[in-house]
Amino acid sequence: MQIEETSLKDCKLIKPTIFEDSRGYFYESFNKATFEQALGTTINFVQDNRAKSDYGVVRGLHFQKGTHAQAKLVSVVKGSVLDVVVDCRKDSKTYLKTFSVELSDKNHYQLFIPRGFAHGYAVLEEGTIFSYKCDNFYNKESEGGINLADKQLNIDWKIPIQEMIISDKDKDLPGLDAL
Repeated sequence: MQIEETSLKDCKLIKPTIFEDSRGYFYESFNKATFEQALGTTINFVQDNRAKSDYGVVRGLHFQKGTHAQAKLVSVVKGSVLDVVVDCRKDSKTYLKTFSVELSDKNHYQLFIPRGFAHGYAVLEEGTIFSYKCDNFYNKESEGGINLADKQLNIDWKIPIQEMIISDKDKDLPGLDAL
């Protein structure tokens, strides 16, 4: 397993070592000891989530506030997404900077997203299954978000705007100025 720095402080890209033969492939998708050693801290994931979506669905940008903030380890089981994060930690040197990466069932990459980040993704293939671990339980009253079309962020979601499928809730999220 190779754990790489991204352009955002504390956000890590994880590339597994894949063993392939005539039967298929095998890789270790999570090893607590290796993961914590690379992060330099303890992390306890308490909730796993999965979402299935078709091409054009864009989810985000979401976060949990305060004591319900969540770190996430995200990956794709089937298909592909453009995964996007925004550093919302006001004391961070990468505050309001973005990072995006394609996660797929072909590259098997994972992205570790620390607490204090907004997160979203655009589904690039039909029948995509997105999976993520959280280190804190979801709390509806602590939901927050940033409108994915905020001009200050200028995110290229890799999907034409007329093909995007966005929930009403996500369309109504405020822009960065509301942070």
